[in-house]
Amino acid sequence: MSTAHGARARARIEVTAAIKDEARRQLAAEGAAKLSLRAVARELGMVSSALYRYFPSRDDLLTALIIDAYDSVGEAAESAHAAAADAGPVQRWTAVCEAARAWALAHPHEYALIYGSPVPGYTAPDTTVPAASRVGLVLLAIIRDAIKGPGMTFPPLSAELRPEAERLSADIAPDLPPAVAAALVAAWAQLFGLIGFELFGQFNRVVEDRETFFRHAVGQLARGVGLSDRPPAMPG
Repeated sequence: MSTAHGARARARIEVTAAIKDEARRQLAAEGAAKLSLRAVARELGMVSSALYRYFPSRDDLLTALIIDAYDSVGEAAESAHAAAADAGPVQRWTAVCEAARAWALAHPHEYALIYGSPVPGYTAPDTTVPAASRVGLVLLAIIRDAIKGPGMTFPPLSAELRPEAERLSADIAPDLPPAVAAALVAAWAQLFGLIGFELFGQFNRVVEDRETFFRHAVGQLARGVGLSDRPPAMPG
């Protein structure tokens, strides 16, 4: 790579980062629905035509911000999982959930972008799926490890839910029993529901000690998917 080419590449990275930073400031001030490429360009002292060379449309910029947000919370979850590698399944699950909550509290506007109300006129492309899957994949890894060793009790599965549970298992993790796949999807949704209730004010005047409440709730979610930190009972 020539020196000039390397300098251009570095400059492009720096300008792209500046555009994203300004867009995040707009998200915090105005919300995603009002994100404007022209406003971003104006704040950065750029002409609109120059900014379009980096992001051809508002939707392209939104997609980049969404992927960054998913990757950021995913990295937080993965780091927490790695740090708790020697703990039991419920403790590892709780550590990952607490990392997701901590990230959300530190990045409320980015959390709202990916888990809040849909942005009018915007449909997320398939390119967001790998980043969006990272937290779920960490939780899935904990369950897979528990299935291989002690620390797993399969949840019940009603006859009514079995067809949908079998479809979920085939789609997201064919190696999981259908009952576990269905319970995991429910727990994943409830995890972000808990975080959203706290972040968006639904717990105001309801839950005071939110950290303790959250830890208890995600522990219940872990047990709901069948995880346990207790070794199996020895036969009598």
